[in-house]
This record gives sequence, C-alpha cells and structure tokens, in this order.
Amino acid sequence: MIADDHQEPVESTSEDAYELDRKRVTQILDAVEAEDQAQLTALMEPLHAADIADLLEQISASERGRLIHLYGREFDGEILSELDESIREEVISLLAPQVLAEAVRDLESDDVVDLLEDLEEPQQEAILNTLEDADRVAVEQSLSYPENSAGRLMQREVVMAPDHWTVGQAIDFMRESDHLPDQFYHVVLVDPRLHPVGNVTLGRIMSSKREVPLGDIVEETFQIIPADQDEEDVAYAFNQYHLISAPVVDDEGRLVGVITMDDAMVVLDEEHEEDILRLAGVGEGSLADRVMATTKQRFPWLAVNLATAILASLVIAQFEATIAEFVALAVLMPIVASMGGNAGTQSLTVAVRALATRDLTGSNVWRVIRREVLVGLVNGIAFALIMAVVGILWFGSPLLGVVIAVAMVINLVVAGLAGTAVPIILEKIGVDPALASGAFVTTVTDIVGFFAFLGLAGVLLL
Repeated sequence: MIADDHQEPVESTSEDAYELDRKRVTQILDAVEAEDQAQLTALMEPLHAADIADLLEQISASERGRLIHLYGREFDGEILSELDESIREEVISLLAPQVLAEAVRDLESDDVVDLLEDLEEPQQEAILNTLEDADRVAVEQSLSYPENSAGRLMQREVVMAPDHWTVGQAIDFMRESDHLPDQFYHVVLVDPRLHPVGNVTLGRIMSSKREVPLGDIVEETFQIIPADQDEEDVAYAFNQYHLISAPVVDDEGRLVGVITMDDAMVVLDEEHEEDILRLAGVGEGSLADRVMATTKQRFPWLAVNLATAILASLVIAQFEATIAEFVALAVLMPIVASMGGNAGTQSLTVAVRALATRDLTGSNVWRVIRREVLVGLVNGIAFALIMAVVGILWFGSPLLGVVIAVAMVINLVVAGLAGTAVPIILEKIGVDPALASGAFVTTVTDIVGFFAFLGLAGVLLL
C-alpha cells in the first residue's frame, strides 16, 4: 500500500517545486513497458498519493491502463481521491473488483461520497457493495443531501462528547474507542439532544488537567453548518473565520457530521479555478479531456464572441465613408478597441474576484465603481497624450491625434465603468458574473471605442 505522509518528497528545485521528477516518470514507464512489477512497486512506493494521481493524469490512456494493471493490489484509495474527475471514472473501471474494494474501504466517508458523486449508477453500486453495512448507510445518507451542499462535503466520522464531561473522561473515551477517525482536530461537545454546543481542540485537551470540565476550554470561535448549506458558503465561512473544523447539523439541529479545513479549501480552490476558466470562456475542462469534448466546451463561447464581433462590425459599417476618406482610421481603430478591451478586463477581473470573496458589497459598491472610473480616466489621459503624439508624428495630422486621444479617454472610462458594473448587475439578476461578464464588457468597449473614434473622426476630419 502507499506510505503515509512521511513519504519521500518529490525531488524538486526552486523552479519546479513539487513537480514530478521527469527521470522517475521515465523509469516508471520503462518498468511498465518491461512488465517489471517489482521495479514498478519500488519506484511508486515512495510517492505520495497526490503525486501518483498527477502521474496518472499526465500519461496517455494506454500507458495508464498498463500501469494500473501491473500495479495491481498496491493501488491505494487515496489515489482515487486525488485524481481529476475527468479520468477518475476511467481509472475505477480499470481496477479489479477486489482491488477497488480494498482501496475504497480505507477511505473516510466524505472521500467515498466525493468518488461516487460523478459516477454512473452501475459504478456507484459496485463501490457501495464493497462497503460494510454501517459505512454504506452513512454514505447513502450523505448522498441524499443536495449536490454541492455541506451534507455531501462532510464526513460522518465525528468525535463527540457530552458537554458535562471532563478532560479525563474524554481522554479515556478516545483511548478505548476502536473507531476514531484517522485525522481529527476537535472533540465536539453535544447536549442530551445531540445538538453541538462547542468545540474543544485536541491541543487544549492534552494541555489541561484531567479534572477540568470540557466546557471550560471550548474554542471562542464556533460555527455550526446546516447540512443543506451550499458548499461555497461553507468554504467562505472557513476562510473568513479561520476554522479548522465545524460540526454539521440536520434540520432539527442534531449533529450528523463534521467538515474539516482540507475539504473546505478544496471547494475554495475549485471555485477560484472555475471563475478563472469561465472568465476565459473555456468551461470546466481539463488537460485529460479529448479533442471533441474540449471543442464542445469552447464552441459556445466562441459563438458568443462571434456575435459580439458582428455587432462591433455593424458599428464600423456605419462609418464606411469616413474610413474610405481617411485610411489612417483603419490603421488606428484596433488600438482604441484593444486598449478598451484590456482595461475592461482588468476592472472585470477585480470585480468578479471581489464578488467571489464577498468584499464587494452594497456598502462599498459605488466607491469601487468610482475608483475604477477614475483609474480609467487617468490611464485614458496618459495614453491619450501618447497616442496624440503618435498620430501627429505618424500621419502628420494634429486633428487625427486629437480624435484618437479623445476616443482613448472615452473608451477607458467606459471600460472601467462596464468592467465593474456589468458583473455586479449580472449577480443581482442571478447570473454568474464569471460566466457572462466577459462577452458583455468586450461588446461595450468595442462598440463605444469604434463609435467614439469614428464618430469624432467624422465630425472633425470631414
């Protein structure tokens, strides 16, 4: 089986810290090619489960299949937890039933739930059948909660104690228990109705005398998570209040599980990654996705971009005579649009990030919008002066310099306004700002930029 957290670290330098050693990867693939199971096991044994998951994600499907077949019973359940969802189902289908049973049996309930969520029903049933009856019931109860909720995120294994116990009683209980979680941070205090009333850290328990009541050493910060709460809100609470773990309760306030910091941080990381991908219009794909799957994910966003580009082109078409009279306008048009688009993207990124972290609220929204507009104004004036000089020196026309300078100021101010206001408005009407803001902001800056530049040119140059 895979070793624990004291395993040999991945060889790295400051430039590629924690990256898989290429030499080791080559040796592993050579062992697979030679069907040398002993050598493969020796090479894989020092690696952490997360590094083995990275290895499986980076190699080809055929290499992955041969490696899993040769590795056999050494395959550990933690590897499945670390795998990207895009190949997890494939890896599970490659494992022999007895290997899968052993791998899953050692996982915490929250990790098993995470495995099952994205699998088809036959594979779900195959994994559930490997569990003991009590574990299966616990996992099925977690799966009964809404998707992306605290109930799906929590682990059922909880260390709890009556709120009237002393430190000595808690220590004796934990020493005698055969079913403690492998890792936990708190003992949850509960009243007679199983309502959580406080958390006691293991550090405070170990540093207190046996006769000290647990109620006297509870943590000051104590957050209770409803089982149906959205996991994004759970992650926010952990980040906001610096939680290590938090009890989860059902509709009647009874303790049903616990969420730990590592699970909450995974959600937070996934939310940030999702926002970045959506801002770029590439969906939620991964490097392991096939060509057609990736194409289908990206096509809609490119289609939206095409539609917005056509709108911008329609604006340009209204000034055909002006462009025909002054060919220089065609040369300078992309500069105005590009600067506006980039400025809008900067404001948009800041706004979407602030909305995700809940730093942008009703109390400061106008201050933030005003700041972004003023930033656009200052940058617009600075670049307007530069482009005015460029216009004069390049084309020998002071009026052309004035036109592009004024258009630059207008577009950068609008970019700052749109980049901040659009995601705020979208969130207010229930649309994910990261999903739709980019297309709207680009459309606004393109249309305003072209209209201001060509319109001013028509007035001043004709």
